[in-house]
Amino acid sequence: MTTTKKETYITEIRDLDKRGSGRAVVWRDVGQVNPRKLKLTIPQTLPGEKVRVTVEQPERKRTKVMPEEIVEAHPERVGPDCPHFERCGGCVWQHWQYSGQLTEKTNHVKKVIEDEGFDPSLVRNTIGMENPWHYRNKMEFTFAKDGSLGLHELGNFRKIISLETCLIAGKDMVEATMEVADWAKKHALSGYDKDNHEGLLRHLMVRQSFATEEIMLGLFATEGPEGELSSAAQDLAERIREKFPKVKSLLWLENRDWADRTQSENTHVLAGRDFIYDEMLGYRFRIWFDTFFQTNPTQAQKLVELALEMGKPKETEKMIDLFCGVGTFSLPFASRVGKLAGIEIVETSIESAKRNAKDNGISNTYFLAKDARRGIDEVLESFGIPELLLLDPPRSGAGGKVMRRIGRSQPERIVYVSCNPDTFAIDIKELEPFGYELKEVQPVDLFPHTMHVECVAILELKQNNN
Repeated sequence: MTTTKKETYITEIRDLDKRGSGRAVVWRDVGQVNPRKLKLTIPQTLPGEKVRVTVEQPERKRTKVMPEEIVEAHPERVGPDCPHFERCGGCVWQHWQYSGQLTEKTNHVKKVIEDEGFDPSLVRNTIGMENPWHYRNKMEFTFAKDGSLGLHELGNFRKIISLETCLIAGKDMVEATMEVADWAKKHALSGYDKDNHEGLLRHLMVRQSFATEEIMLGLFATEGPEGELSSAAQDLAERIREKFPKVKSLLWLENRDWADRTQSENTHVLAGRDFIYDEMLGYRFRIWFDTFFQTNPTQAQKLVELALEMGKPKETEKMIDLFCGVGTFSLPFASRVGKLAGIEIVETSIESAKRNAKDNGISNTYFLAKDARRGIDEVLESFGIPELLLLDPPRSGAGGKVMRRIGRSQPERIVYVSCNPDTFAIDIKELEPFGYELKEVQPVDLFPHTMHVECVAILELKQNNN
């Protein structure tokens, strides 16, 4: 069987895909009447750039290839600050001037809104960060088979890049991570082999509150810290206590499951407690290893402030917080409305929301552990129709059934907080037949140097709808 020799092209980047990589098309002359079309995905490129690439298997219809040379650069191209950029799969836009990233995010939100028939002028310019570095309060690092600790290689989930630094994580977090990496190396502990399901160390989760500065280190392993591992575990605890007084929670989490997720079958507290405290807008939250909490606290606070500004909560009103999590939005809104009901399918999050409300002296809340659609029905039956409804669904969106149920319940105002503009635009389209009008969409950049963007939007029931 003959194979086509590799071919080199100079091509222009047309646009970007959903992962932030450039897309281009070349037409191959294969000696027939019509040339063949080859679609290319080219990471670390920008729209309009001309790049030289060499394709190993040009006979394929589409392929991914790294640029060999930037022949004509985008005017906003900059040199990446991180030594891992060319290999790491995290910050895919470090080569793009930050102002350009924000413009691209605004344009993306406008496009998906317009594609669903909404007025793109309702979309405001994306709110960026004054300092778009060291913004994350949570990171998950992975151990390679040899026990080294790092991040996944771009496009290769099985290859781990040994960590030297991370410019989007908090500096204390990086230093603590490097200490754990050194500890694993000293004790010659093996990393987990995903193919053979062998080895000890799987992941390291690091969380830090920017408000309280408390740090959590969660070490995920296939065995508990007993027996032969007890001395290594004790050494880790002593190192962390001595060098990192901000670490208030050091956990050893057993995970024997084949699924490559940060989950725990048995949790051991090596030092401190099993949670840390965080704060936002003056409200205190308890954060466990599996608690969902916005990973950019600076911009998350902006999300809450925008939601309050758009929602205009009143002390005489009732409110539903759908997909409420641990109460990130619930607590600030509950302080401003008469009654609030929070709905969330994850039971541990609901228990946390109840505890957080109690810790903050808030007593006008009711939290229900149920899926969104059934939860709305139960709350409406006992609670009545709310004047205000807020939803903050996962990336997959709320879905048509939930959105239509919201529409039928007819709250006066709906605040939609979205981490995925594509599903957001599809979801709010479902509200139009029920008399809702989109008033404003405000994108917020929670993840600089990536393609992700969040939005806060307000929809209002038309006055003549009732």
